[in-house]
Amino acid sequence: MSLPIPTEHQEQVALMQWAKLQHKAMPALELMFAVPNGGARNVVVAKKLKGEGVKAGVPDLFLPVARKPYHGLFIEMKRTDKRPTRDGVKGGVSDKQEWWISKLKEQGYKVEVCYGWKEAAEIIEDYLLNYLF
Repeated sequence: MSLPIPTEHQEQVALMQWAKLQHKAMPALELMFAVPNGGARNVVVAKKLKGEGVKAGVPDLFLPVARKPYHGLFIEMKRTDKRPTRDGVKGGVSDKQEWWISKLKEQGYKVEVCYGWKEAAEIIEDYLLNYLF
Protein backbone atom coordinates (compact mmCIF):
# COMPACT_ATOMS: atom_id res chain seq x y z
CA MET A 1 0.00 0.00 0.00
CA SER A 2 1.45 3.37 -0.98
CA LEU A 3 1.40 6.44 1.21
CA PRO A 4 -0.99 9.24 0.28
CA ILE A 5 0.51 12.06 -1.77
CA PRO A 6 0.96 15.17 0.39
CA THR A 7 -1.26 18.13 -0.43
CA GLU A 8 0.17 21.41 -1.68
CA HIS A 9 -0.48 22.83 1.79
CA GLN A 10 1.47 19.99 3.45
CA GLU A 11 4.36 20.45 1.00
CA GLN A 12 4.50 24.19 1.72
CA VAL A 13 4.38 23.63 5.50
CA ALA A 14 7.24 21.12 5.18
CA LEU A 15 9.27 23.64 3.17
CA MET A 16 8.75 26.36 5.79
CA GLN A 17 9.79 23.90 8.53
CA TRP A 18 12.92 23.09 6.53
CA ALA A 19 13.63 26.83 6.11
CA LYS A 20 13.30 27.37 9.85
CA LEU A 21 15.86 24.62 10.49
CA GLN A 22 18.24 25.99 7.84
CA HIS A 23 18.18 29.67 8.79
CA LYS A 24 21.52 29.55 10.66
CA ALA A 25 23.29 28.26 7.56
CA MET A 26 21.28 30.58 5.30
CA PRO A 27 20.08 33.57 7.38
CA ALA A 28 18.25 35.06 4.38
CA LEU A 29 15.62 32.34 4.79
CA GLU A 30 14.18 34.33 7.68
CA LEU A 31 12.84 36.75 5.05
CA MET A 32 10.86 34.13 3.10
CA PHE A 33 7.10 34.44 3.45
CA ALA A 34 3.85 33.07 2.05
CA VAL A 35 1.52 35.07 -0.17
CA PRO A 36 -2.09 34.47 0.96
CA ASN A 37 -3.52 34.10 -2.53
CA GLY A 38 -5.03 30.63 -2.60
CA GLY A 39 -7.27 28.27 -0.74
CA ALA A 40 -10.98 28.04 -0.12
CA ARG A 41 -12.44 30.88 1.92
CA ASN A 42 -15.88 32.03 2.84
CA VAL A 43 -17.32 34.87 0.76
CA VAL A 44 -16.80 37.58 3.41
CA VAL A 45 -13.11 36.74 3.92
CA ALA A 46 -12.53 36.41 0.16
CA LYS A 47 -14.01 39.87 -0.45
CA LYS A 48 -11.91 41.40 2.32
CA LEU A 49 -8.71 39.88 0.95
CA LYS A 50 -9.54 40.92 -2.60
CA GLY A 51 -10.11 44.46 -1.34
CA GLU A 52 -6.71 44.34 0.37
CA GLY A 53 -5.05 43.45 -2.94
CA VAL A 54 -4.82 39.66 -2.95
CA LYS A 55 -4.69 38.52 -6.57
CA ALA A 56 -5.25 35.09 -8.05
CA GLY A 57 -2.24 33.46 -9.65
CA VAL A 58 0.52 35.15 -7.63
CA PRO A 59 3.14 32.54 -6.62
CA ASP A 60 2.83 31.03 -3.15
CA LEU A 61 6.14 32.10 -1.62
CA PHE A 62 8.51 35.03 -1.94
CA LEU A 63 12.13 35.32 -0.85
CA PRO A 64 12.91 39.06 -1.08
CA VAL A 65 16.65 38.56 -1.36
CA ALA A 66 18.52 39.83 -4.41
CA ARG A 67 21.06 37.60 -6.12
CA LYS A 68 22.52 38.71 -9.43
CA PRO A 69 20.91 38.89 -11.87
CA TYR A 70 17.60 38.59 -9.93
CA HIS A 71 15.71 40.92 -7.58
CA GLY A 72 14.27 38.02 -5.55
CA LEU A 73 12.82 34.51 -5.81
CA PHE A 74 9.16 33.54 -6.16
CA ILE A 75 8.09 29.91 -5.76
CA GLU A 76 4.82 28.37 -6.89
CA MET A 77 4.28 25.16 -4.93
CA LYS A 78 2.62 22.11 -6.47
CA ARG A 79 1.98 18.56 -5.34
CA THR A 80 4.50 16.00 -6.50
CA ASP A 81 1.86 14.31 -8.67
CA LYS A 82 1.13 17.51 -10.65
CA ARG A 83 4.42 17.52 -12.60
CA PRO A 84 3.93 18.37 -16.30
CA THR A 85 3.81 15.53 -18.76
CA ARG A 86 5.28 15.27 -22.24
CA ASP A 87 1.84 15.49 -23.84
CA GLY A 88 1.51 19.18 -23.00
CA VAL A 89 -0.22 18.97 -19.63
CA LYS A 90 0.78 22.12 -17.71
CA GLY A 91 1.30 20.43 -14.38
CA GLY A 92 -1.41 22.17 -12.44
CA VAL A 93 -0.27 25.68 -13.42
CA SER A 94 -3.31 27.83 -14.19
CA ASP A 95 -3.49 30.47 -16.92
CA LYS A 96 -3.40 33.19 -14.25
CA GLN A 97 -0.32 31.61 -12.67
CA GLU A 98 1.40 31.42 -16.05
CA TRP A 99 0.60 35.12 -16.60
CA TRP A 100 2.10 36.10 -13.23
CA ILE A 101 5.17 33.93 -13.75
CA SER A 102 5.80 35.56 -17.12
CA LYS A 103 5.30 39.11 -15.80
CA LEU A 104 7.48 38.56 -12.73
CA LYS A 105 10.28 37.17 -14.88
CA GLU A 106 10.02 40.23 -17.14
CA GLN A 107 10.59 42.37 -14.03
CA GLY A 108 13.82 40.57 -13.14
CA TYR A 109 12.64 37.99 -10.61
CA LYS A 110 13.54 34.33 -10.59
CA VAL A 111 10.32 32.32 -10.57
CA GLU A 112 10.15 28.55 -10.18
CA VAL A 113 7.30 26.05 -10.07
CA CYS A 114 8.33 23.38 -7.58
CA TYR A 115 6.78 19.94 -7.28
CA GLY A 116 7.18 19.11 -3.60
CA TRP A 117 9.12 20.72 -0.77
CA LYS A 118 12.39 18.92 -1.54
CA GLU A 119 12.51 20.37 -5.04
CA ALA A 120 11.74 23.82 -3.64
CA ALA A 121 14.49 23.46 -1.02
CA GLU A 122 17.01 22.58 -3.75
CA ILE A 123 15.97 25.64 -5.79
CA ILE A 124 16.29 27.92 -2.75
CA GLU A 125 19.70 26.53 -1.75
CA ASP A 126 20.96 26.98 -5.29
CA TYR A 127 19.61 30.52 -5.42
CA LEU A 128 21.11 31.59 -2.10
CA LEU A 129 24.44 29.82 -2.37
CA ASN A 130 25.34 29.82 -6.07
CA TYR A 131 24.29 33.23 -7.37
CA LEU A 132 26.38 36.34 -6.85
CA PHE A 133 25.46 39.21 -4.55
